[in-house]
Amino acid sequence: MSRLIQLKSAREIELMRQAGALAAKARKLAGEMAVPGVTTDEIDRAVRKLIEKAGAVPAFLGYNGFPKSVCISVNEEVIHGIPSSRVIQDGDMVSIDVGVVANGFYGDCAATFPVGEVSREARQLIDVTKQSFYEALTYCKAGLRLTDLSHAIQSYAEDRGFGVVRDFVGHGIGKSLHEAPEVPNFGNPGRGPRLQAGMTLAIEPMINQGGPAVRILEDGWTVVTADGSLSAHYENTVLITDGEPEILTRCDV
Repeated sequence: MSRLIQLKSAREIELMRQAGALAAKARKLAGEMAVPGVTTDEIDRAVRKLIEKAGAVPAFLGYNGFPKSVCISVNEEVIHGIPSSRVIQDGDMVSIDVGVVANGFYGDCAATFPVGEVSREARQLIDVTKQSFYEALTYCKAGLRLTDLSHAIQSYAEDRGFGVVRDFVGHGIGKSLHEAPEVPNFGNPGRGPRLQAGMTLAIEPMINQGGPAVRILEDGWTVVTADGSLSAHYENTVLITDGEPEILTRCDV
């Protein structure tokens, strides 16, 4: 990851809008497919087909050796779940993370989808995780500090009794999937670099029903909660402007 924060030009922002729109479309398709009886591999194949048909490339396929196009994490899996022959069941929570490369720029987004009849606690976790992103979005304004948005996520989630993952964070994004700065989902406000117009950030709360601790399975990728509790994930690529922030991966999920 480059340590220099890359401010995007108007042309680069337009290209990122295109990549973000495709990523959001792929996330929407994946969410619609997350129903009982479908395998996570089937979702992965459909998303890859959609991305490649658009003339783009799945960002995660082969990234540091990741074997699939989409990260699909179920229930206690936090992030980086590898699609497989696993069949989605009624009552599951399915977190889907999609990245694309289009015209040399990246778009990255994620959401957790309830399958059928989920528990009240699972529904609350999904809702709080998504809303914590939107709490952060109110601090995505030029002149504020990076950890102002981090603190917004942490305080919103923890005030409702949930654990905020510390081991993995959001990131800058642009010509690379991971650029500076790192974007934690926790921390004291008023720290880190000042936000500037032209910054593009992948903001992605990862919130656990139980404690914040996680561990990685033997496959070397799949991150699960250490206590076996449920986890949810929500992410969008966000552009900092001179006014209100712009979600580059905006979609109806």
